Amino acid sequence: MATAAANKQVAVTLNPVPGFCVKTRATNDTVVHASITDGADVSRDTQVNRGSHLIPVTKDLKIFVNIAWDSNVPPPPQGSEEAVQRAMRGLHIDESGPDSWFVPLVVSDARRDSDKAGKPAIVFDAVFNLSIKSRTSKDVDFKFFIIGAYASHTPSSLVTFFASELAFQRIEAQTTIILSRQIGTPNIAFKGKLQTRQVVVPSSLYPPSHPKHCVPTKLIQEIPSHPTADSAPETGSKKQLQSTRVTPKIPSWSWSEENSRLRIEIHVPALTHAAIPLSTLDVEPRRVLLSVPSLYHLDIDLNALDADLTATFSKTGSSMQALTLKRKRDLDVDNAKAEWRVADKTIVLHA
Repeated sequence: MATAAANKQVAVTLNPVPGFCVKTRATNDTVVHASITDGADVSRDTQVNRGSHLIPVTKDLKIFVNIAWDSNVPPPPQGSEEAVQRAMRGLHIDESGPDSWFVPLVVSDARRDSDKAGKPAIVFDAVFNLSIKSRTSKDVDFKFFIIGAYASHTPSSLVTFFASELAFQRIEAQTTIILSRQIGTPNIAFKGKLQTRQVVVPSSLYPPSHPKHCVPTKLIQEIPSHPTADSAPETGSKKQLQSTRVTPKIPSWSWSEENSRLRIEIHVPALTHAAIPLSTLDVEPRRVLLSVPSLYHLDIDLNALDADLTATFSKTGSSMQALTLKRKRDLDVDNAKAEWRVADKTIVLHA
């Protein structure tokens, strides 16, 4: 029997310590959620409630991003220096593997403010575990990796295509703002007023030694079968079927925009021509469902909470893909087309 796991979530209170502040500008017109109750989204499967008010954002609106610290934010997992450097260079690492390394962070909703000239601006807070602070103070490259952007005077060695942009990328994933990567560093530690906030964090993100750590529990327990004296021995096709039964995997996937259409590429290395007639691919305006019996099961639910999407796809390295796709338009169901490319080991959906 397949098993499912429940990732217990715990409420924590954050009292952020100021780190440093960067300023940038929006490069597009959009709207963002206002931080009515100082709610926040937490990347890597963490979520709190948001307010319903919206703030209009115009192109070139000034945006401040506060980098702050709090020990109650889960720390990065233990990783080798090589794994850290790979993450800083934007090289893909299987997040479920032993060499994976990532940085959990809390990103707040937007709040209104103004710059020194009194012109309108908005502010986001990005809160990291306190352990990140010491490295940013010693390692300039790492500091810019955390910021996810660079100033115009930054040496080229600091801008080696940091694909993992962390604070900026998470803001873009959480909102529809596209941030300029030309930044300034005002001589302030924090823009606005520091406020206490509450967030909900999956306990599995904390290290085993942390008091809030909890191993995910199984929702469905696998019950071993015990033969009885009256049971007949299993032979033939039934025994072979049970011995070969496997649990479908969640495949990795990515998306892009192609000629005004959304292109979703699903990676299915074990797909065969024989499996295609038995497989299904359903497309809804806010959902994609793929089933390849005994091989793959994929459910991209774009109406799900950010925390649920992150939890579902973190092990396949597709969590950021889900968060950014969620901010895009509905899928074009009427004109959707799928290509099952066995030779390329992919399924490509245009919608």
